[in-house]
Amino acid sequence: MTTTPDVTVVVAVYNTMPYLTECLNSLVGQSIGLDRLEVVAVDDGSTDDSGAELDRFAERHPGVFKVVHQPNSGGPAAPSNRALELATGRYVYFIGSDDHLGPEALARMVGYADEHGSDIVVGKMVGTNGRYVHQALYKESAPDISLFDSALPFTLANTKLFRRQLVERHKLRFPEDMPVGSDQPFTIEACVRARKISVLADYTCYYAVKRGDSSNITYRADHLARLRCAARIMHHAAELVEPGPDRDTLFERHFTWELAKLVQDDFPALDSLTRHRVCAGIAELADKYLTDPLRAKLPVQRRVRLSLAQLGAVDQLVRAIEDETSNGPVFLLEGDRAYIPYAGFREPLVNLPDTVFELAGESVPGRLAAGTRLLDSRWEQNGDDLFLSMAIRVPVTEPAGTGGDSVALVRLMKDTFPKSGNKAGARRLPAGHELPPAVGEFTREPEPGGGTGTVVRARIPIAARTASLAVRVYLEVAGSVYEIPVPARGEPMPLARRWRSAIPYRVAARVNGKGRMVIVTSVLFPPQKRWWPRVRSRLVRVKRK
Repeated sequence: MTTTPDVTVVVAVYNTMPYLTECLNSLVGQSIGLDRLEVVAVDDGSTDDSGAELDRFAERHPGVFKVVHQPNSGGPAAPSNRALELATGRYVYFIGSDDHLGPEALARMVGYADEHGSDIVVGKMVGTNGRYVHQALYKESAPDISLFDSALPFTLANTKLFRRQLVERHKLRFPEDMPVGSDQPFTIEACVRARKISVLADYTCYYAVKRGDSSNITYRADHLARLRCAARIMHHAAELVEPGPDRDTLFERHFTWELAKLVQDDFPALDSLTRHRVCAGIAELADKYLTDPLRAKLPVQRRVRLSLAQLGAVDQLVRAIEDETSNGPVFLLEGDRAYIPYAGFREPLVNLPDTVFELAGESVPGRLAAGTRLLDSRWEQNGDDLFLSMAIRVPVTEPAGTGGDSVALVRLMKDTFPKSGNKAGARRLPAGHELPPAVGEFTREPEPGGGTGTVVRARIPIAARTASLAVRVYLEVAGSVYEIPVPARGEPMPLARRWRSAIPYRVAARVNGKGRMVIVTSVLFPPQKRWWPRVRSRLVRVKRK
């Protein structure tokens, strides 16, 4: 290569066959052209065929590939730093050796950077094979965003296009003593020091692959290793960003992601010493960086768990996780306020304020749906009048004596449901919606057998018409109305039956393809028109001939 390449792609490699082949093929197939591309690949002591595969590509594409072999360093930081020493492109781009690029990725990102004078371009990234990638940043392309006014804090991987002048001017390198998350200090400092950051969202540039055996380094690290890395990231960021709203915006990601992941469902299974060490590490970071405004912004589940960890209330934290895992949360309604009474709620020894447990503006349709269950359903007939009698458990409760008027209603609605962000199909209705008018009779009672929810008993009239109607529960929680289809898969349904004498109808309770209860009514025998006897007789004569 006799001219300066437009972009150097850095590939840190350790035992990523066969994924490495697709990664390298995606690079040599870039529409930007090999004459504008440089690939610097560092084999970090691979024990599979990764090193040989790199050499094969270097032999096939001389002048494009630079391949370095070195002893294993324990993480991607050291090979990435070695590659930066050899990079000559105007821009540098980092790719995981088990991932791959869209064919036009580099051409589009380099062109966008040149057009807008960007120091950093974030190309759209998606996950494959179940790999999660946060998507909020990629709603639309934007030539100039900030780390503090966008979803960029939730997209801090180094898989971006960086102007190499920026990297070298500030001597940006990866901390080699971090086995996990070493790209974040690099990316955060680059974003703080960049003159302009751009987002290219109209083309999928990057495909992040979750390996079939989940052997990506992110999935291998244990709790204490991830805790140490999170602390390093946050302390480094704190040196770059002054206390205040900007730092809170950045650290919202780390409290809701890195630290919250340490107290997920697998936390109770840790040994006692590790649980206490995790909580102590979270407490140190929360004491320094979890401000009151930031704590109030956290989702209630994470807020409670991190607050319990900060207090060292390990037993209550374990109970809070186990109770939610086994039963799902129950929402306590007190006037226009709603709380999730996790372990530690109003416990004197814990002494956390109610606001820690309060649902304030957060949308929770999925969790409400998870706690909604069909307990019983049957038909009741009185002459030509037919009713659906049901008992449904809902995961809300109200203090005794409040009347429970806001707890729940059950309605039969058309069997169409708008798309929602959760598998149960539940949704929060737009602001201003009230509970729909009640149709039928309703009673509410505490869940029996020591349960913490509420049982809604409904007696709903069935109209004589042809229709397919979904059974839905409407819950009013903290000033918002939620619409929840009643799940029925595996539940006994009342038998189909005929009713009405003049014009008989058939009614059936079914489970639709999404596992939700549907009531289907239809005319059993369509009313015969006056011309029907004449038509029938003609059909008979034709058949005899």
